[in-house]
Amino acid sequence: MNHIISVLVENKSGVLAKISGLFSRRGFNIESLAVAPTEDERISRITIVVNTDIESMEQVTKQLHKLINVLKIQKLDPANSVQRELVLIKINSENKNRSEIMEIVNIFRANVVDVTKNSMMLELTGTETKINAFEELLKPYGILEFVRTGMIAVARGKKS
Repeated sequence: MNHIISVLVENKSGVLAKISGLFSRRGFNIESLAVAPTEDERISRITIVVNTDIESMEQVTKQLHKLINVLKIQKLDPANSVQRELVLIKINSENKNRSEIMEIVNIFRANVVDVTKNSMMLELTGTETKINAFEELLKPYGILEFVRTGMIAVARGKKS
């Protein structure tokens, strides 16, 4: 089962290494990891998606609480949070197929961020499902490069 964990930490060097090390020592594969400063530059938010059972996740959460630089841990319920990923996809494109590609771009509300004679770079934000569907529709055109962020997520409603 995938668990989405939001961890607020002090924005200091080495904190991410300690946290990811905790997961690797327990033999967990981190499915997705995103980290960036928050509205307060002294604090960073780490969003971690890990696939494990509930008991193991509770144990890791207890160990995370023991780390000195960890300020707050929140397990996010997918039904009560907003999750997004970002993808950049560079595809083969020639004049003859650009209109077909643009139809896909418009349907998914993606953005064209770069165009050359033989390629287009597209940007899309959305859920994992949306990004996977977008990728599948673009595969026949030839994906030259593909880069995807990890999931970022925030609980709905007021800050708790």
